[in-house]
Amino acid sequence: MTSRRKFIKTSLFAGLSMSVLPDVLKASETYSIKKTHKLKHWVWINPKEGEDETELAIRYRKYYEAGIRGIFFGKDNERHFRIAKSHGLETHRWAWIMNRGEKALLEAHPEWYAKNRKGESCADKPPYVNYYRWLCPSREDVQQYILDDVESILEKEYVDGVHLDYIRFCDVILPLNLWKNYHLEQISELPEYDFCYCEKCRMKFKEQFGMNLDEIEYPEASLSWRQFRYNSITNIVNQIAIVAQKHDKKVTAAVFPTPEVARRNVRQDWTNWNLKGVYPMIYHNFYKENISWIGDAVKEGVRGIDGRFPLYAGLHLPDFKDDAELRNGIKCALDNGAGGVSLFGDVTDNVLNVLKEFLKYKNV
Repeated sequence: MTSRRKFIKTSLFAGLSMSVLPDVLKASETYSIKKTHKLKHWVWINPKEGEDETELAIRYRKYYEAGIRGIFFGKDNERHFRIAKSHGLETHRWAWIMNRGEKALLEAHPEWYAKNRKGESCADKPPYVNYYRWLCPSREDVQQYILDDVESILEKEYVDGVHLDYIRFCDVILPLNLWKNYHLEQISELPEYDFCYCEKCRMKFKEQFGMNLDEIEYPEASLSWRQFRYNSITNIVNQIAIVAQKHDKKVTAAVFPTPEVARRNVRQDWTNWNLKGVYPMIYHNFYKENISWIGDAVKEGVRGIDGRFPLYAGLHLPDFKDDAELRNGIKCALDNGAGGVSLFGDVTDNVLNVLKEFLKYKNV
């Protein structure tokens, strides 16, 4: 997980059709933020081995006292999970889904990996960085592999849910502030970053939409081809939701900052997912936006999910110069309908003190 965040910081199943969604969220099961609603904040962290239990207890108690109610752990560590739970925190396993570069998997199943518009596979020609190894979501064996992996996470008693990350295609367009790191100007969808054009995707696209991808002159501009790829990721999410429902546990997701950016940049249609919460990474500096944009992004996301589940604004702590900026960013998120914020970065005592200022805050 650390390598993913380094990239962000320095560079930033065959299942159901869209019309047949699993009965996980019924129409009557809506979420709304009332003026009396208590905010919930979250953090993304990687648990370290060998940390002192007393220090962990102090840390997690301080989190709770600041209004944090859940942790997304980047790897399994029963000790961290149980100590956090003993202090009132939800414990969720933060898991990579479509970006899977495990050596054993690469060696055993190179055919599972996505291909770009040039026909190059992530298995031997990863885009941007070496760990970008994207699976093809159209393959039944890939879908089953993912579901089995999620099952193994959720069957653990001390895990409250699974938090989906990299639940998308490769970035066909990077956030604006990252272009310089790769000497790119992505003002169009370049073929080497446009996925997945493998044989399985082509076949399923023809089955579902009645169109031969090879006969489409500009596939990158095809709305049907774009919708096919939205659907393929959505189907995986909603199948995961069925697995989670069986275990009576939650599915949440870290997603791109707004519905429009998510669909355009990474073919991620998160407003149509069956989740218990969504955590858009509204990292304003990545997009060369000011802090007020956090509120705009939250507003767009809240409108898109239409009350079906809560939205928590993901904030990248290194993007804020000081406590005043962080305070303003949190306020922008809450004033536009976020149920809280989720923090990535160094959660210092100063950060916790800023969060405490919002313990009695009433968002509207």
